[in-house]
Amino acid sequence: MEQRATPRTADAGGGNTGTTGTAEPADAGDGEGSAGRAEAVGGTAGTAPPAGRSHRAPDPRRRVPRTDVLLRDPRLAEAADRLGAGVVKGAVREAQQRAREGKVAPEHVPETVLGLLPDAASGLRPVINATGVLLHTNLGRAPLSDAARQAVAEAAGPTDVELGLATGVRARRGRSALAALRARVPVAGDVHVVNNGAAALVLAATALAAGREIVVSRGEMVEIGDGFRLPDLLVSTGARLREVGTTNRTTAADYADVIGPETGFVLKVHPSNFRVTGFTRAARTGELAGLGVPVVVDIGSGLLAPHPVLPDEPDADTELRAGAALVTASGDKLLGGPQCGLLLGDRDLVHTLARHPLARALRVDKLTLAALEATLTGPPTPTDRALTAGAAGLKARAGRLAAELGAHGIDVRAVDSTATVGGGGAPGVGLPSAALSLPEPYAAALRTGRIPVVGRLEAGRCLLDLRSVPPKDDERLAGAVRSVRTSGRPAAGEGRA
Repeated sequence: MEQRATPRTADAGGGNTGTTGTAEPADAGDGEGSAGRAEAVGGTAGTAPPAGRSHRAPDPRRRVPRTDVLLRDPRLAEAADRLGAGVVKGAVREAQQRAREGKVAPEHVPETVLGLLPDAASGLRPVINATGVLLHTNLGRAPLSDAARQAVAEAAGPTDVELGLATGVRARRGRSALAALRARVPVAGDVHVVNNGAAALVLAATALAAGREIVVSRGEMVEIGDGFRLPDLLVSTGARLREVGTTNRTTAADYADVIGPETGFVLKVHPSNFRVTGFTRAARTGELAGLGVPVVVDIGSGLLAPHPVLPDEPDADTELRAGAALVTASGDKLLGGPQCGLLLGDRDLVHTLARHPLARALRVDKLTLAALEATLTGPPTPTDRALTAGAAGLKARAGRLAAELGAHGIDVRAVDSTATVGGGGAPGVGLPSAALSLPEPYAAALRTGRIPVVGRLEAGRCLLDLRSVPPKDDERLAGAVRSVRTSGRPAAGEGRA
């Protein structure tokens, strides 16, 4: 019997092993596809197709670079060391898929991969804060100084955070940062640091008033960010609240009338994110200091001493001198440091808090301690520079930037503006400023750009307030605006500068 050979299909790896068949496109991601291999159809690579058959055009998917080839690119190898191999491989797969779908030319795949990679391993993206809110909670509040950033980088490895190098034995955690804080507020008998301002108040309430009463004015029962309410926070510690006075008026006599054996302490809270005006009265710290129980003052915003720009903002030094036994504050507000909670006051009282079991759960890490110390001992912080910037200088910056951007055909003008402190500090206080005014569509375009810029909308325009933008970021800000203009996303009103 005559035996007939069974036709074999061309090998997708590039070699034709039979007389008939069609080469299937290889998956560029599996290392099999390769540009330059023959697209054999019914014949051996390099030969003409059989008579009567049309030549099939080469499948462009075969030109997509292989994964292993891409990963050998020095630029992607460096990115893998910096961001992690998984992140880079994910970007490679995405770029290859775009090429297969015809969205990217195969020869542009490496550059597409680079464009898909994040700038850092963290999902947090640096932004330019042009809102005019100096301490914007949603943007991380106080930007760290260069000195603090360097201190964080140096503390990232092994440090002597709890080791005395001279003695070789355990030492007080963060002792140099605590010493720097005591030096800034000499009137304080001792100091302690926890992980945020609310934690400082929780530690005080737990250690001094669990199962007892905290006396507080009704006008100071505040709600802080994201719906957290002070009464709920304090009650969670096991303390009972004894409210005195009224919403708008509370006198020292109101406190004195209820103090007794069950009183843990008197609490004064700075109403940092609102103001009550008109027929008002609030007892001062000095009036309460002689009532026979500790007075705890939560100043909130973190000023350690009076500030000339904010004369009405409470500060730790003034409150302690007035008789407060303990002051609590946030480190990432007007102090201009990292997020942490500061406790300053009577030596024995602070020692009691520092040795309480809860203090261990609320302690800060070495990076926070490093940033705090550099903030306390270093040059003026970005927050302080923004507070003290002169209005004339801000207007000059706005004028220069507007002229530069206007030369590129952008509808922009320099305008007067009013900035605010933010972060619960100095409510109702406006800071004269200057801004760039752009068409409203710029707001979303800048926010989603390569360098995110967050401004604010006002009267149908996007304002970029320069009081919250360090002068060193002016060129980055201008570049971000120019990139929106040239990105194919023209804004309404362009060309009317």
